[in-house]
Amino acid sequence: MSKASEFSVLLLVLIGVLVLMSLLNGSNFLSLNNFQSMAFQMPELGILSLAMMITMLTSGINLSIIATANLAGIIMAMIMTSGIAPETTGPGGVGLVLIAIIAGLFVSTLVGVLNGALIAFVDMSPILATLGTMIMVSGIAIVLTKGYVISGFPVAMQVIGNGNVGGIPVPILIFLACASIMGVILQHTPLGMRIYLIGSNPVACHYSGVNNRSVILRTYLISGLYSGIASVVMISRFNSAKADYGESYLLLTVLASVLGGVSAAGGFGRVSGLVLALIILQMISSGLNLMGVSNFLTIALWGMVLIFVMVVKYLIERYQERRYMT
Repeated sequence: MSKASEFSVLLLVLIGVLVLMSLLNGSNFLSLNNFQSMAFQMPELGILSLAMMITMLTSGINLSIIATANLAGIIMAMIMTSGIAPETTGPGGVGLVLIAIIAGLFVSTLVGVLNGALIAFVDMSPILATLGTMIMVSGIAIVLTKGYVISGFPVAMQVIGNGNVGGIPVPILIFLACASIMGVILQHTPLGMRIYLIGSNPVACHYSGVNNRSVILRTYLISGLYSGIASVVMISRFNSAKADYGESYLLLTVLASVLGGVSAAGGFGRVSGLVLALIILQMISSGLNLMGVSNFLTIALWGMVLIFVMVVKYLIERYQERRYMT
């Protein structure tokens, strides 16, 4: 299936979901409050999906994105609650928030570099390397918090996850900026071209003069950085940090990537498709929530959707191969 046809199919699915959820929920679904609620909820999953997508393009995966985000969030929370009242405003509060964010992003980037080094230089498989990192980072997060929630952040931090600019939620603006930057990296830079090449054929990429190890290292560095940015949005929206926040997001990031056209084998996929897939998933989630459907049932539904999408893609590929052979 071509990129244009995949995008067209996603647009049709989006319109179909919008119509279906509107019919099932009436005016509640089409209300401004519901759309604003979706705009606040989608960004953290969206940024995490971008972190997953870039590794999948190299035919890899990053199972540690949620654990990385939680550790980064805990580091930020510990700094922000280390001697300043939550209601603090002004330069003092803003300065502390900036220091905390920089520290959190540094930690998440460091985890990304560790993943990249294990995969590129130790030659570990991405799934094993990131699984090991996930377990290690989750353990560190639990040790730091003893399993408790850290809450009570300065007002400047809470604005990031709950504020708006001209009626547009700040989190969706952050997500759009992250998506745009990722799109530029993948479509308009040598690194992006090499990421696609490695995912398509790493051997040919190597013999073309590309340093595969360097590309993989930078890919996972970016993935770690994006996990940290997602953490900023997540903990500021919840006004708290914990070692096990967002555990269900891991499945959804893979689902959003695959649904958005990212090949599980690597080499294919665009940010625009991922964004459409995220909107579709968020509309389904919001619609089911308005209908009173259990969150646990919704998670089971995502698993079924992922299997269905993979089966459909397999059948389409086999059909196209047969047409080409004849």
